[in-house]
Amino acid sequence: MTDAIQVERERGLLTLRLNRPDKKNALTRAMYSRLAEALKQADSDPEINAVLITGSAECFTAGNDIADFVQQPPSDLDSPVFHFMLNLLECRKPVIAAVAGAAVGIGTTLLLHCDLVYVSRDARLRMPFVNLGLCPEFGSSLILPRLLGQAKAAELLLLGEGFNGEQAAAWGIATQALPSGEAAFAKAREMALRFDKLPPEAVRISKQLMKAPDRDLLRKVVEEEGKLFVQRLRSPEAIAALMGFINRG
Repeated sequence: MTDAIQVERERGLLTLRLNRPDKKNALTRAMYSRLAEALKQADSDPEINAVLITGSAECFTAGNDIADFVQQPPSDLDSPVFHFMLNLLECRKPVIAAVAGAAVGIGTTLLLHCDLVYVSRDARLRMPFVNLGLCPEFGSSLILPRLLGQAKAAELLLLGEGFNGEQAAAWGIATQALPSGEAAFAKAREMALRFDKLPPEAVRISKQLMKAPDRDLLRKVVEEEGKLFVQRLRSPEAIAALMGFINRG
């Protein structure tokens, strides 16, 4: 499972690559732990100037591995998935994402916390939390209504409607939509490496200032969503929906 997250260093760039192609890069507890650890180390490493999160040219991530989720559900905010959320939320270095193909659930919500996001035009993003008997997570219930307005956010979060990379860029969820997954990664890598030539402390302070106004509120919302998400996992609605998903698979 350690190979499911590939960690690559190139000059001042740390790339975290989701590498579980047989499961569409679905995320497990072990993968969340590795991502959380890598983000924490990158944040304290003076030789790292930026972090790039990506999958393959065909798939970013199908979201949580439902079977792993059912067998070992997060029981509280000390679980690996919440460590990952917190470390991404608190990362002082620029975080860039390159997205192609499916970006489901947390595969979409994590993008809301990246500084630059490059997607393929045909990327397929979706947050089907309610469809699985769950609730929004990772601050999406706060960020999306502010970003898109209540009506569009309701369509995405209450109905679980999907959208493509071009829409993500038009709505401000992504920085730019590119023709292909390869082009999205190339652009993300190009922009991430630019931080090698910028004064790192100036970058850090600038990111801090941009994030500061909502930092405390966002962390509070992430924690509240997390508590409710854990409760929902034990609900009859979620158990039935998740087991139905597994049985269909």
